Amino acid sequence: MPPASRSINRAVRLDHAGRGFWLAGLGDQFAFAPKRDRRFARSDGIADLDGTLAQISTADPVLLMAHEPDIFPDVPGRVALTLSGHTHGGQVKLFGKTPVVPSRYGSRYVYGHIVEEDRHLIVSSGLGYSGWPIRLGTKSEIVVIDLGGDRSI
Repeated sequence: MPPASRSINRAVRLDHAGRGFWLAGLGDQFAFAPKRDRRFARSDGIADLDGTLAQISTADPVLLMAHEPDIFPDVPGRVALTLSGHTHGGQVKLFGKTPVVPSRYGSRYVYGHIVEEDRHLIVSSGLGYSGWPIRLGTKSEIVVIDLGGDRSI
C-alpha cells in the first residue's frame, strides 16, 4: 500500500493526560467527479465512512475530518464533531446569498457551526479559493476550536 493511501479513511486514538479521543479522517468524497459536473454523485469519491468508523474500538469521543461537508447527513450521533471545508464559505456572497456552492446540498452546509439532530458540524471558509481566484463577501479564516478541558489553565 503506498504511504498516502494509509492515511485515507483512517481513525487513530489520541491521548493526553489520561484523556483520549478518536481522530478520524475521510478520503475525498468527489475525487473522481468530472470537473464540470456539479451533481457530485456519492460513487465519485473514495470516502469510506462506515469503514473508518469501524476502526473505533472505545467509547471515547470521535472528531471526524471530512474535506467536503456533504457527508454530514450520514454521520452518526456517535461522532462528537465533524470538521469540513471545501465550500470556501461560498467564496462569493451577494446580498446575503451564495449563488454557487460546490455541494449537492447547495447552501445548507456552506459555512459555520451547523447543528442537526444533536450532531455538530463546523465548516470553515478556509484561506484560499477554488476555481476563479476571487473572494467577495466571504472572509478567509483559520478556525481555532477548544475541545474542552480545564479553562482555568
